[in-house]
Amino acid sequence: MTRRVLIEHGRILDGTGTEPFAGDLLIEGERIVAVGPEAASRVPAAEPLERIDANGLTVMPGLVDAHCHLTFDDAGSNPEIFHQRRHALSALVAAYNAGKLLRAGVTGIIDPDSVHECAVDLRDAIEAGLVEGPRMACGCYALIPGLGGTGGLLIADTGVTGYYKVVNGHDEIVAEVRRRPSPGADWIKVHVSGVAPRYASRGEQCSWSQAELDLICEVAHDLGVPVMGHCRGAESTYRAARAGMDLLFHATGMDQRALAEVIERRIPVCPSLTFQANVVDFGDRIGTDPSLVSLFEREIVDSAESLRRLHDAGVPLISGSESGFTVVPYGEWHFREMEVFVRYVGLTPLQAIRTATEHGAIALKLQGQIGVLAAGMLADVICVDGDPASDVTVLEPGRIRHVLLGGRPVDLGPLPPRKQIPGWRLPLMGARLSRAVAHGGPGPVR
Repeated sequence: MTRRVLIEHGRILDGTGTEPFAGDLLIEGERIVAVGPEAASRVPAAEPLERIDANGLTVMPGLVDAHCHLTFDDAGSNPEIFHQRRHALSALVAAYNAGKLLRAGVTGIIDPDSVHECAVDLRDAIEAGLVEGPRMACGCYALIPGLGGTGGLLIADTGVTGYYKVVNGHDEIVAEVRRRPSPGADWIKVHVSGVAPRYASRGEQCSWSQAELDLICEVAHDLGVPVMGHCRGAESTYRAARAGMDLLFHATGMDQRALAEVIERRIPVCPSLTFQANVVDFGDRIGTDPSLVSLFEREIVDSAESLRRLHDAGVPLISGSESGFTVVPYGEWHFREMEVFVRYVGLTPLQAIRTATEHGAIALKLQGQIGVLAAGMLADVICVDGDPASDVTVLEPGRIRHVLLGGRPVDLGPLPPRKQIPGWRLPLMGARLSRAVAHGGPGPVR
């Protein structure tokens, strides 16, 4: 028997950027069949019906977080990700973390790269009904050349380290890109920019030649697999756009040439500035080095104008939290990128929400299926206590009252308490202990 759910007496925010309106929403099976005042009249007589009273609530599409690393497990450092994560256990822990996202109103994510390529396994388990979690699109290992990534000498010169795969030269690039459809990659991620410790003062630099990036995109697109690039700096963003990448992460530090290339090709951009914003606003509370706070603040402020120009030119901006690190733990900050868009980029709350609804569907390759409340769409729906059209921060987890995924209500009760896993975290010895500190002098210099 078809399951029918009527969400009534709510305020409908449809996810397209239009103003909210009073109305009901009718779901049959996994899809929405009616939205608005006429929805209640569409209920068949004498048929079983579940009712959700949304009086005082905003009814809107579930959020899409287009940059979320479920296998990193709120890591505190790269060594932890690279060397402490076991294969099967990583998948099990990622499944636990997926439950946190649902409880925060996130019904769809991209997991761009994962340790042991476990995101693919989790996605398949969710789709098979073995595990409850958001809709997922995912990559496998992130591709880097000999110089790439952000781990310096922690990354081996060849093979796999953590979530990275080193490829050098034409043949290795072609072989690895052609391998990706076999485990089921929805996307191929390329770390277009990277940083070497000796040259960290220069920031991230482009690690690939134009010919290499062109080759990646050519082979991937021939296989029907889109490509996404981690790009910081003007040259990396320009080369990635020119190569024909389909989604850009960060895209900070653009110059006029890079900006024009992205606009001409209308490549969606997911700035993923939540990590930086959290450090800027709360770094003093967690002991972040002040120089890092200043660096991240400059990255946000200096990128705001370019991001605004992308928006004004019709380039889709997409929300992504980069959850998976201690600064952006799962289930806590998935609304935060929308706040960044409002505060720094100058979007209205409704425009910012669209980056996590209608535009989020682009990242999952589900345009016309999710991200909008309209007849025929998949019924990924949340009910929120408050008016996000006036203040996007009401989308914080504590105000999510109902979540439906494909028309089925999600249990928002607390997850089972989690205990420590032996060998999963790097033990800390503490700060430097000088004799002066030991005998009551000033604290250690970090």
